[in-house]
Amino acid sequence: MKIDVRRNILEANQKLALENAEFFKANRVLAVNVMASPGAGKTSTILATIERLAPQASFKVIEGDIASSIDTDKIAARGIAVLQINTGNMCHLDAPMIGRVLQRFDYDAPSILFIENVGNLVCPAEFGIGADLNIVIASVPEGHDKPAKYPAIFMKSDAILLNKIDSRDSEEFDRPLFLETTQGLNRSAPCFEISCRTGAGLDAWCGWLLEKFQAKCL
Repeated sequence: MKIDVRRNILEANQKLALENAEFFKANRVLAVNVMASPGAGKTSTILATIERLAPQASFKVIEGDIASSIDTDKIAARGIAVLQINTGNMCHLDAPMIGRVLQRFDYDAPSILFIENVGNLVCPAEFGIGADLNIVIASVPEGHDKPAKYPAIFMKSDAILLNKIDSRDSEEFDRPLFLETTQGLNRSAPCFEISCRTGAGLDAWCGWLLEKFQAKCL
């Protein structure tokens, strides 16, 4: 008899992801799973978003990394509630990892929880964590071909952020092709072109996220 171990793992993970989702609902939390390759700007985007929306929402962050607490220390220095998950050799966060730390936050007010997944464009797309929104960040220096090479993560995202649009590499970046590819993969996901360094495009992204937060939590 053939036993599909991978299928069993994914099914068990999905069961716990649904439990996480119920926890978020009960505690008035909008959970945002932030996925990207290393260096695309996950932490910078989270911090820039919190800076703009801080008067209108409470925030929490879970940082996922294979090792170190570099990004967690950066977020904590801003006075933001943050928890670190080090995965060791695992290339993604999963539902059990998230479920084990949720009770360590306070939930006195409606909040947005950013979950910064491990830098990877493959595994995070396969393992649900119970988030309300799945966000993928691409960046201009990475090149315009990432959606074509890693389609699953773009197909499963609720929004796509194209970061570092101020980059000096932008002349080699085929913007129309990037947008055409992402729209072909996921027509329902808006694409926000942003720069965390200059602030370009962040108002549109933050406005969209705020609407999602208010619709669920207020």
